[in-house]
Amino acid sequence: MHMTFLSPAGGLLALGVLLPLLGLAAVTRRAMSVRRSLALAPRPRRRLVLPVAASVAAAGLLGLAAAQPVLARTTTLDVRTDAEVFVALDVSRSMLASRGPGGATRLARAKVVANELREELAGVPVGLASLTDRILPHLFPSADEDVFRTTLARAIGIEQPPPRSTFSRNATSFDSLADVATRRFFSPQAQQRLLVVLTDGESEPVTAGRVGRLLRRASVKTVFVQLWDPAERVYTNGTAEPQYQPDPAGRTLLEALAVSTGGAVYSESETTRAAGKSRDLLGGGPTRAEGVREARSGLAAYLALAALLPVGLLLARTDR
Repeated sequence: MHMTFLSPAGGLLALGVLLPLLGLAAVTRRAMSVRRSLALAPRPRRRLVLPVAASVAAAGLLGLAAAQPVLARTTTLDVRTDAEVFVALDVSRSMLASRGPGGATRLARAKVVANELREELAGVPVGLASLTDRILPHLFPSADEDVFRTTLARAIGIEQPPPRSTFSRNATSFDSLADVATRRFFSPQAQQRLLVVLTDGESEPVTAGRVGRLLRRASVKTVFVQLWDPAERVYTNGTAEPQYQPDPAGRTLLEALAVSTGGAVYSESETTRAAGKSRDLLGGGPTRAEGVREARSGLAAYLALAALLPVGLLLARTDR
């Protein structure tokens, strides 16, 4: 655990307390001179302790807040050296479907599932890819969960990138999954390889036997999670698009792929089972210790709030 300052120069704000302190010293000296000339007893100096201490404390806390301190905690994680996972999200337009206008889209729900799976696979390097009629990697397998979440939030979006063909009835083609086996998605040292596909299952016809043969040859195991409901529609400005109709054949396609690849198919309500299956397919293996930064906590707001306490003490004084 260590602390860093995002704006160290902001700490100079604390020097602003010098002006009121100098003013207080000048006023005190003048008051003492007046009291001597009137033959009055000198005012006890202890009465100055509280205002001076409170002013210095408030200025110091505000200076620290302006420097924007951040408390970073780094922990050690045992990371698998023989296993890697790719999570591929379908980003075709049908993934915009939802149960009603303003409802969570299939892609939004897929991102939730992806984050849940990532948490369940802590200690395993996990990458991200997008899927349409091609599969493209956005993040190669990494043990850093923060990088995964950031990439998922910023890089994965509907038709980003768009499919190569705009003439097909479905923009998704599961035949592209074969590229995972032939395009070196996984590193050579990864003996346990897992591909998790989050999709609605709506695809062009797939040659499941060929895809399964190539993936098995590359030792890539599979888990499919389907996000689909027959009542879902794609909405534009609150109106369902008539050209989109849910395709009930999706589950059959996914099951055929699962059979050919030795994988399994789950619905989005079975995320826990999908995570368990993923862990089972990866099994156990050697690990190495890696430092992984898990959390950063900004302290500026708390310090600024704490500065109100000495200011409050000054305002509450009755001996001014």
